Amino acid sequence: MKHVVSISLGSSQQDFEFTTEFLGTRLRVQRIGTNGSTATAIKLIKQWDKKAAAIGLGVLKDSYKVGSQGFIAKDSARLKAVATRVPVTTGGRLGDILQEWAVRHAQTQLGNYFNNARTLFFSGLTDYKLALALSEFTSNLQFADPVLQLGVPKLLGSLDALHLYSNGAHYVKDWSLPSAIASGPVKDWTRFVLRKAMQKATVLVAPAHELDDYGLEELAGKTLITAAVNDERMAQLRDKGVSTVIDGAPVLHGHVIAANLLDAMILAATGKAAAEILEDDYLEIITGMDAKPRIVYPNGYQRVNRFAFVIHPLSQEYFKKVKPIELLSQVSPPVLMDSLEKIMAYAPPFVYSRVTGVKSPTGVEAEGWLISVGGTPKEIMRHDPEFTYRRLLDAAAMAKRLGAQIMGLGAFTKVVGDAGLTVAKRAPLPITTGNSYSASGALWAAHDALLRMRLLPPPKGKGRVKFKAMIVGATGAIGSVCARLMARAAEEVYMVSPESAKLLALKESILKDSPGAKIFIASSADKCIADMDMIVTATSGAGKKVLDIMKVKPGCVITDVARPLDLPPQEVAKRPDVLVIESGEIQLPGDVQMKNIGLPKGLAYACLAETIVLALEGRFENFTVGRAIEWEKVREIYQLGLKHGMKLAAISGVNGPFSDADIARVRELALIARAVKKPVKPSSRSRP
Repeated sequence: MKHVVSISLGSSQQDFEFTTEFLGTRLRVQRIGTNGSTATAIKLIKQWDKKAAAIGLGVLKDSYKVGSQGFIAKDSARLKAVATRVPVTTGGRLGDILQEWAVRHAQTQLGNYFNNARTLFFSGLTDYKLALALSEFTSNLQFADPVLQLGVPKLLGSLDALHLYSNGAHYVKDWSLPSAIASGPVKDWTRFVLRKAMQKATVLVAPAHELDDYGLEELAGKTLITAAVNDERMAQLRDKGVSTVIDGAPVLHGHVIAANLLDAMILAATGKAAAEILEDDYLEIITGMDAKPRIVYPNGYQRVNRFAFVIHPLSQEYFKKVKPIELLSQVSPPVLMDSLEKIMAYAPPFVYSRVTGVKSPTGVEAEGWLISVGGTPKEIMRHDPEFTYRRLLDAAAMAKRLGAQIMGLGAFTKVVGDAGLTVAKRAPLPITTGNSYSASGALWAAHDALLRMRLLPPPKGKGRVKFKAMIVGATGAIGSVCARLMARAAEEVYMVSPESAKLLALKESILKDSPGAKIFIASSADKCIADMDMIVTATSGAGKKVLDIMKVKPGCVITDVARPLDLPPQEVAKRPDVLVIESGEIQLPGDVQMKNIGLPKGLAYACLAETIVLALEGRFENFTVGRAIEWEKVREIYQLGLKHGMKLAAISGVNGPFSDADIARVRELALIARAVKKPVKPSSRSRP
């Protein structure tokens, strides 16, 4: 029986011993810790050099490369040279393979796990190959080499910076700060810089023992990429709040086998020198072991995906809520507010609110940032599309730095120009306009409202419900999908748009998909509006009057998906016998925390909800961009929303959510109006 030993500078409390059959050879495997004593390690190496078949050293890799620059870890090389009779290995090559495999395994198994993850390496020099692998999924990489190696309170922010650092690293690698400085303010400052970087990071790459001095504040919720974490160490990481540990070291006989020990076992079993072991040999051995990297959740399954969403002021009223503009707006005359509105259109993007607490029933969580750009709809439409594109791309760059994995466009930012196509092509992260879920939410809310009004005869069998629906703005992005889906539900569908040729083409396309549909087209809503049971307005008209509410049938359900609204409060107030709802509001799952966006707590516009659904699902892709929305995606995002706990919010109007009593009152007034065949005028008893 051959004896293989790993001599580690780590704790002796983690020692173990077992016998095994490995590559057809009987081995006795032993791990011995020296509690950080190099002298003890040297003594043990000399002792086992006389009787072991191979020795593994639990120290830093003895050599590594960064680009074309090679490095020798002198301390490790010195220890390795102590043995003269048997092969000695630090397991550097094998460890690189196992750790890179672990990262790629996690990316595949967990689905886009490292996409744009803010990743902090304690040492980019020693983990360079791993950094290259992670750079395929994220460019948000930071390296703490200057902090930990030189005591310089500065992080490296890219692989290019690491390359530059490595070119001069061999000149300063063995240099140390004078003790008076190293133990004083410089040490405190460098530690502060590292702690702050850890807090901001999503993923940490570090040996587990180097995290002993850090606690919940730095480690809670983090993903740790490391090696050879045993049960005792895992318990410590659990107590410090670490969410996920990704470890490439295999487990044999209940023990985690570090790369140096596994490499020593390979040397002993094959009888080869370290230089004779080829990459193909490692591949064959790893495959034969049927070992897989470990993905461990010390505190139970946790996954937090990240999103960003762009908002903008819908009117000058927004400026009265934003500091420090708030004070100025209170004393400014209207002319000055007009100037302020123009100036704010040029303002750089900023984070309006952090969003936390979104939790799917699947266990996946989402967090994100609402990023505001300064232009009101008036200013956005006044400038050429490129003006808005530049601000959205600035917002996308900010979102990327924050670690977002997908970004949604809200309100007019998704309307301008080509409806997100150009931004999606040029942005550094995936983009969605949210229009698929906006269309879904519109019909979801409208259907629910119709049922609650109880003014329609119930359907017979599986036929279409006997109601007439009108889509105002039918050739738009959301309107066209609403029309396409409404053609499958309503008895008659009336499509309204000033774009006559597009109307003809849209009708032709819908009839091809739904041959039995009854579709009528018009350039104006006034022609048939009095017969409609449901009206969906989706015009992007920026406040222009799109229909005469006084001509609407009593009891009609109007679903206003336009932002700004097609029907302002003063128009809605004219018809208390008509139910006007602001569609698309979704109840988010979990205890959601974010600043006020004009909705009750926990509610979100459907376009924001779509971004969050995609984040929860890990679908980091350009989902809805452009003006041609696919109804299959509308159906898909609806199903994904249900999967992740999205619910239709209480039906809301211009004055807030409608209660059952509110809807009953509208129904009662509608029945009275139908009896006398004229609209009910508002009174003090009527709720707008």
